[in-house]
Amino acid sequence: GFDPPHQSDTRTIYIANRFPQHGHYVPQKFAENRIISSKYTVWNFVPKNLFEQFRRVANFYFLIIFLVQLMIDTPTSPITSGLPLFFVITVTAIKQGYEDWLRHKSDNEVNGAPVYVVRSGGLVKTRSKNIRVGDIVRVAKDETFPVDLVLLSSDRANGSCYVTTATLDGETNLKTHIAVPETAVLQSVANLDKLVAVIECQQPEADLYRFVGRITISQQIEEIVRPLGPESLLLRGARLKNTKEIFGVAVYTGMETKMALNYKSKSQKRSAVEKSMNSFLIIYLIILLFEAILSTILKYAWQSEEKWNEPWYNKKTEHERNSSKILRFISDFLAFLVLYNFIIPISLYVTVEMQKFLGSFFIGWDLDLYHEETNEKAQVNTSDLNEELGQVEYVFTDKTGTLTENEMQFRECSINGIKYQEINGKLVPEGLIEDVPDGIRPHLTREEELFLKAVCLCHTVQINNDQTDGTGDHLWRANGISSQLEYYASSPDEKALVEAARSHWSTRLVLYLLEQVQTVWSLKVSEGQKGDKLLFTKGAESAILPCSKHGEIEKTRIHVDEFALKGLRTLCVAYRRFTDLEYQEVEQRLFEAKTALQQREERMTEVFNFIERDLVILGATGVEDKLQDKVQDTIEALRLAGIKVWVLTGDKHETAVSVSLSCGHFHRTMNILELVQHKSDSTCAEQLRQLARRIKEDHVIQHGLVVDGTSLSLALRQHEKLFMEVCRNCSAVLCCRMAPLQKAKVVRLLKTSPEKPITLAIGDGANDVSMIQEAHVGIGIMGKEGRQAVRNSDYAIARFKFLSKLLFVHGHLYYIRIATLVQYFFYKNVCFITPQFLYQFFCLFSQQTLYDSVYLTLYNICFTSLPVLMYSLFEQHVHPHVLHSKPTLYRDISKNAHLGFKPFLYWTFLGFSHAFVFFFGSYLLMGEDTSLLGNGQMFGNWTFGTLVFTVMVITVTVKMALETHFWTWINHFVTWGSIVFYFIFSLFYGGIIWPFLHTQDMYFVFVQLLSSGAAWFAIIIIVVTCLFLDVVKKVLYRHLQPTSTEKAQLTETGTGINCLDSMCCFSDGETACASLRRVLERVMGRCSPTRVNSRIGKPDLGSQLDAMIVDEETIKVEPSKFLKILELYGTLLYQRPKHLDAVLNGLYHVLRPFLSVLWKDLLLTP
Repeated sequence: GFDPPHQSDTRTIYIANRFPQHGHYVPQKFAENRIISSKYTVWNFVPKNLFEQFRRVANFYFLIIFLVQLMIDTPTSPITSGLPLFFVITVTAIKQGYEDWLRHKSDNEVNGAPVYVVRSGGLVKTRSKNIRVGDIVRVAKDETFPVDLVLLSSDRANGSCYVTTATLDGETNLKTHIAVPETAVLQSVANLDKLVAVIECQQPEADLYRFVGRITISQQIEEIVRPLGPESLLLRGARLKNTKEIFGVAVYTGMETKMALNYKSKSQKRSAVEKSMNSFLIIYLIILLFEAILSTILKYAWQSEEKWNEPWYNKKTEHERNSSKILRFISDFLAFLVLYNFIIPISLYVTVEMQKFLGSFFIGWDLDLYHEETNEKAQVNTSDLNEELGQVEYVFTDKTGTLTENEMQFRECSINGIKYQEINGKLVPEGLIEDVPDGIRPHLTREEELFLKAVCLCHTVQINNDQTDGTGDHLWRANGISSQLEYYASSPDEKALVEAARSHWSTRLVLYLLEQVQTVWSLKVSEGQKGDKLLFTKGAESAILPCSKHGEIEKTRIHVDEFALKGLRTLCVAYRRFTDLEYQEVEQRLFEAKTALQQREERMTEVFNFIERDLVILGATGVEDKLQDKVQDTIEALRLAGIKVWVLTGDKHETAVSVSLSCGHFHRTMNILELVQHKSDSTCAEQLRQLARRIKEDHVIQHGLVVDGTSLSLALRQHEKLFMEVCRNCSAVLCCRMAPLQKAKVVRLLKTSPEKPITLAIGDGANDVSMIQEAHVGIGIMGKEGRQAVRNSDYAIARFKFLSKLLFVHGHLYYIRIATLVQYFFYKNVCFITPQFLYQFFCLFSQQTLYDSVYLTLYNICFTSLPVLMYSLFEQHVHPHVLHSKPTLYRDISKNAHLGFKPFLYWTFLGFSHAFVFFFGSYLLMGEDTSLLGNGQMFGNWTFGTLVFTVMVITVTVKMALETHFWTWINHFVTWGSIVFYFIFSLFYGGIIWPFLHTQDMYFVFVQLLSSGAAWFAIIIIVVTCLFLDVVKKVLYRHLQPTSTEKAQLTETGTGINCLDSMCCFSDGETACASLRRVLERVMGRCSPTRVNSRIGKPDLGSQLDAMIVDEETIKVEPSKFLKILELYGTLLYQRPKHLDAVLNGLYHVLRPFLSVLWKDLLLTP
């Protein structure tokens, strides 16, 4: 009656590799037990890594440019493109090679771990990589399973063992696994060596919770067949607990183990900034092609005149005259392409990668994101999406464990239509006010006793105690109450019910191995009266009540709804009685279904549907899950920031709505719309149309939508647009009774809508993984449902309340930093290459380069790279406290506002205008053959190019300084140090004859340039001219059309703002110089005053200094106070030297009243 094994679907494993001696047996080939997580080998690293790197468009583009420079005569050296490309490729290869070396090292440790296998009648020590399928392996307590094993026996008589799978699915509870009875008695090596058995099971698959197989044991003349399921399979990576040792046979090895099959790389997520960057790259590539084509056409147009075609100083050779015009045109076009190629910055990608990698550490270091109770800090799993945290428009959140604590407490129950409440730690019937000593009435009714049995038996709770290696009888006291037992459960609900049963009924718990039949049902068969069998079951009311035919069904339904309205999580409890004949029939059908190798799940479902009918309802339970701290404040802050919050939960409708109201997701004044309990497309569509009409009619009121899983499926099937229209017009949406895949489908629906909003999903359980992976940004909560969500997320935090800091502060700052970085990079490269293009109009398009090759190479690598990198790491245009306390500032950066078309045009126009000023400003100075040197000598070509380059380096660096609002000593060092380094480098490069350079066009050029006073004057005038218009624009916009962020910068007058931290704050009667200085500071963006006690000194210093600021009328000149002020400011200068200017300014304002009084006293002294 068994299904024959199918060659492609099953594998046959001979235990201890005892293959049949008769017949034509062909051994199957199985994978070695070698884990390979590395990507490269010694032999394929170079070609494979180069292939992957040159798949990037920018790298491939610069490779083409480099090859063009090698093949044809180009105006610049191949080094100018080859060196930056080599640097980028080398750094990336070293980083990836090091990471892969770490993976190799880890693999070798795992593959070389010592293990014991049963061979030739004894235990043999070998390495993990040498285990073969069919080997019998011994695993001791607290050891990790080296392969996927089918449990044969343990040191326990019943063949059971306890396992924790925290490294696989994050669940920390103990799971019970059990061997089949025929092998459970084989507890010695000698007995196992005599075992003759064959295992037939499915081929490897990634599902951790599914295993279908059967074992055929040969005993003398008969063969015994037993089913094998997930309860028999011990997974690689799991750890043996509370069991001395076990023996198991290897069924899946190496890369075929379930752990290895679950090592699937997550789909690569790309941020909106990266997409904008690629769009800008294409635009600048078009500009590059346009400039190259225009230059080539103008060259030939110019050379059409005879006098310019072959001037006397540049006669063509015979070969040049006879060469193909098409080839010459292509060659010239490629030469111009090489000349202008620096408009595409290769260093941009390196800088962005460094900024993302280094910037991600700030999230982990943020103490505000550290949860002291659990000792958990924020975790960054990918640094590619830092800036995406500042662009979120929709938040999809789980409820249990995310908005709530996932700490369940038993509150109420319903037994046989009577409701019981917990009062003062006692359980009493509703309406019974006096205290009953033992909680429930002393004499239990039959239904109460059955209810109690169901709660005590129908669960998967395990006892964790190191002394449970034996039978465990010594753990029970005489009165039947366990001593110092610690319960572990995969579901907090079950743990709460078991603890409640122990607390309220004071009964001894009987812990059996229970079978979880469906995700919402658990069953237990127990002996009843007269030999009858009782089946106990508990689960969601949607699963239990439809199958119930007897008992107080309606009263229980009413009580369940009442519990749900209070926000309690509900479960229904029922039972069914079997006669001996019925039980035998059920047992036979279950056995046949369990031993099937094909379609086992379908057959099991049929049998369970047969079993789970005509149930007698016993009652229901109500368990409370408390809200996490500050959930309501966080949701309200998200709403103020313009972010819509959707709650996706598997809870029933009433429970979900109650929790949504209590956490602030739904307001009491909000109009709640419902799309629930629809069974057909027509009724669902009609309800959607009615909801759309109500929203239009009541457009002033805020609306909230509640939709359940079945109605959602109908709505998405044919009415997706109508459903999306309703959802977009609702302030909050609650989806209840959601399956995990439905959560992901909802996220995908919003993601792919015409508006393409940026989505964020946050959850704590394995059922949230699909939603987390689907969203643009996935956040895992380090909760009590394991670490699966954390491992599959992009970021992980300990509590929901940390989400506001993560988005409003880190997300805001990261976006501003990288948006400015990208725009600034393109700006400075436009400044860099446009003078080169303009220069061709003055050199007959001869492809003569304006700058020296060394300057071409080092411009992006050394001279201008560090200031923008430091800006992108440390910039705080608004104080983090203000960003956190004013969520509306988040709206200023939404929808990629700083990388839109207008900012892009502004920065591009700025780059071109500055380049024109650089070039023509220098040309006006030198264009009329003016002698600018004392000896009458005139500047040459290289001096002109060096002047343009010098002005450019200073201007783009000072431009970065103008964009910087938050200055640290590092910013000062790299900003002004970059300019100093350029001057020092140029003096050394042009002031010494270097023997390894075959030509040195720049010899003494820079020294000669700096010896001219006119050149110095020109540098100052050109730099001021370039930046003056930009400064004026900033001033006008800040005063005429300030954004919310700019207003926050200028009007931070909240708690603790003090003049010591900014030169923007002055008392009445300030001098003209002080007023001018304040304007300059506002222009530079540093006018964001914050309190001394938060940014300059410690809180006690700030408060003491505030106490020192008094006016002239009340002040007394006291030496002790004067010395005290000097001491405090000395401490401030020592602690925060980066605020030197602000501290000195504050010191001036503090001491001014003292000096004034002292001066008056001196004048009045006779």
